[in-house]
Amino acid sequence: MSGAVKFASRLKELRIHLCQKSPSSQGVRDFIEQHYVSLKSGNPKTPILIRECSGVEPKLWARHDKGKETSVSLKDMSASDVLSQISAVAK
Repeated sequence: MSGAVKFASRLKELRIHLCQKSPSSQGVRDFIEQHYVSLKSGNPKTPILIRECSGVEPKLWARHDKGKETSVSLKDMSASDVLSQISAVAK
């Protein structure tokens, strides 16, 4: 799967929380290096926020229409698994 995921129009914001050093966030860090640019260029109007905090569990947050938020744990996932999770919540 490539980084060219198109977000549904009802997705208003995507936030990714990760730790800069923990092994459980390694896949998220790899995802950012490998796929962030193509993901952002394919969805230029949707904010994609990357939040780093020491010791935090890696997690994906998606804000949809009418303020509805969903979250998915990204703990110990590979970069391709992270991309799959983003694709799932973006539809």
